Amino acid sequence: MKRVLVITYYWPPSGGSGVQRWVKFAKYLPAEGWQPVIYTPENPEYTAIDHTLESEIPHSAEIVRRPILEPYGIYRKLMGKGASTDMKTLTAGASKGEVTEISSGRKTFKQRLSLWIRGNLFVPDPRVGWVRPSVRFLKEYLKEHPVDVIVTTGPPHSMHLIGQRLHKELGIPWIPDFRDPWSRMYYLKHLPMTRRTWRRLRAMEQAVLDDCSTVLAVTPLVQEEFQAQTSTPVAMITNGYDGGDFEQAVEPDGHFNIVHTGLFAADGNPLTFWKVLGVKAWAEPDFKEALRLRLVGKVDREVYDAIEEAGLKDNVVDLGYKDHLTAVREQLAATMLVLPLRNDPEYRPILPGKLFEYLASRRPVLGIGQEDGAMARVLAETGAGVTAGWDNMDAMRSFVDKAWEQFKAGEVPPVAGDITRFSRRSLTHELADLLEQVSQEQ
Repeated sequence: MKRVLVITYYWPPSGGSGVQRWVKFAKYLPAEGWQPVIYTPENPEYTAIDHTLESEIPHSAEIVRRPILEPYGIYRKLMGKGASTDMKTLTAGASKGEVTEISSGRKTFKQRLSLWIRGNLFVPDPRVGWVRPSVRFLKEYLKEHPVDVIVTTGPPHSMHLIGQRLHKELGIPWIPDFRDPWSRMYYLKHLPMTRRTWRRLRAMEQAVLDDCSTVLAVTPLVQEEFQAQTSTPVAMITNGYDGGDFEQAVEPDGHFNIVHTGLFAADGNPLTFWKVLGVKAWAEPDFKEALRLRLVGKVDREVYDAIEEAGLKDNVVDLGYKDHLTAVREQLAATMLVLPLRNDPEYRPILPGKLFEYLASRRPVLGIGQEDGAMARVLAETGAGVTAGWDNMDAMRSFVDKAWEQFKAGEVPPVAGDITRFSRRSLTHELADLLEQVSQEQ
């Protein structure tokens, strides 16, 4: 059996979408003739814990954990106890009652200072201090435990710097996997980086793209952007769903359940959608009585405020953060699912990981975001739903009205489009083919 070294910051018991891609790949790789060797920190700063994902790891996987020193102890002293340390959480709002730190215009001096330090002293990210000790350790480890291919997955994109060094010094084929863009990532513009820092960051990105064996992207639009930037081949394997997760039985509870799972960011707050629901609830008392807004995950305070302003406070069911299987169960029990993207033009090429699990739930999906973006393409191709622009009140109203009429008639029918290409088994087969191809370059 061939061996692939996967260098990842996120690994169980970490929860959230960032960990699921490679947990699922690791789960199915042995059946494709590849043994996963996972290199990950033993003491990382996780923002969510989900022990249910540990059962997904195959017994044949080799897990190597090494200490990481991160600057977040100093950060918490500066910002106060309980401050968020994860960049995505900083952009999404860590919890109810906490204002989004990075994209909010209402920053304290300490917040501004911390963002300047984050943006200019830790390039490309605060995990960069793990690069040198990891390279030193892995160079010795790989002499006794050789692998055929190295994969690094980011963010954090400092993981790619580890693979880059190992590739150069040991000659092992290397694939950087970009779960998100790098220099084009939407939140970077909110960091007060100097011109010198920007040049350094972009130079790092370019070197990774040019030095590797093959680049791996997760959306077609990101693939196109990277391919225009480098002569290195750029492959694309999306995120997906695991069919086994969706074999749970659920029973209707009699309510018109609009479900959102995962982080609900202030810069993804669908104000027009709340207005549409509020007006309908005011005009139709039976809709108001049946409506439930089931929020599964961490939600920014501004989202709750907007829902209350729309007159829907009593319709909210706030479930907070839940493990992955519970979130899936909520999706399966939904009348309709809502998936607002960040209200940012740079989010156009991004496909949220939960989109594919929404597809697998077979419930109708209302996407809110760029109508010509990557998510809109997938929803249209699969027939799973529609994407309405941020201010497209008519499209939102039409979608809700149709679901409501079906609900009153007895049941909202399941979505029947073909989504098999997004199954984790199918995607892992694609990955195994790519690993085989790249390993031949050694």
